[in-house]
Amino acid sequence: MTILTRRSVLKSGSALTLMALMPGRGMAAVPVRLTSVKFGSVSWVIETIRAEGIDKKQGLDLSIVEVANNPAAPVALLSGAADVIVSDWTWALRQRSRGNDLKFAPYSSALGSVMVPKDSPIKSLADLAGKKIGVAGTGIDKSWILLRAYSRKLLGKDIATLAEPVFGAAPLVTEEFRNGRVDAVLNFWTYAARLKAEGARELLTMADVIKGMDVTPTPALVGFIWSEKKVRDRAVPVDRLLAAVTDANAVLASSDAAWQRLRPLIKPASDAELIAIRDYYRSGITGSWGAADTAAAEKLTNLLIELGDTELVGDGTHFDQNLFHS
Repeated sequence: MTILTRRSVLKSGSALTLMALMPGRGMAAVPVRLTSVKFGSVSWVIETIRAEGIDKKQGLDLSIVEVANNPAAPVALLSGAADVIVSDWTWALRQRSRGNDLKFAPYSSALGSVMVPKDSPIKSLADLAGKKIGVAGTGIDKSWILLRAYSRKLLGKDIATLAEPVFGAAPLVTEEFRNGRVDAVLNFWTYAARLKAEGARELLTMADVIKGMDVTPTPALVGFIWSEKKVRDRAVPVDRLLAAVTDANAVLASSDAAWQRLRPLIKPASDAELIAIRDYYRSGITGSWGAADTAAAEKLTNLLIELGDTELVGDGTHFDQNLFHS
């Protein structure tokens, strides 16, 4: 028979507290509700986290909130349906200027590209004058706004008036491009990778655009975003999520077998397409956010404000270094 003394009970309680604080031990962690677009790149990370047992290692209880598309994620965050989303820091900065206590940690520096047919006579941005360019998303998509800002700096004219933009969902403008109904396409990196594998030529990457605006290093535009207060009030362990993503990216950066496991989610048309997507993803894996990234983000924000891109940064938006989690 075991006799429980007051001292032994206190010791036991202290041990449970310590176990609860240790990853993978003791009491279950508060779930982290993370948004994910089905078959999108975040779903690849989630699958890797689970397949490799990284969630157990980090003591992470991951609850997935599926959203129909990327614009739906911010709605989920602001409505309280999700704790963490993946979106642009330009959006988060705009929200922070409105009083929302959002934080941002980098997820990927992989950006879209302007693609043209392999044998196209288009060799530069200026050659798009008078041409049709398919644009994934809407007129306020960050890549399109950045391309417009860059064209004004480089050519002194807005690409939106030089060329004829055709807006649509990424799969739609991709098919328009394949069928020759547009002369070029500005698409998300996953679609750009697929087109490159099919033989299309990369005219201009969004990384080239940002560098062309004299912003270096290229700051990751996409990352994890959450509300400081809501995470604190619910004791949501965002740090465990970020650690798990780092571990998963280490696997995806080095293991080709991990990418074969992701085939059902990626649905590549060929081995070449899978390799192109893998290489694009790997090129976008980023480390922790540092002072140089903050300085580059500030320069980019001020440049966009100066150029009048209120669609991207919003009226009244000002740079706030406290947005960035480091």
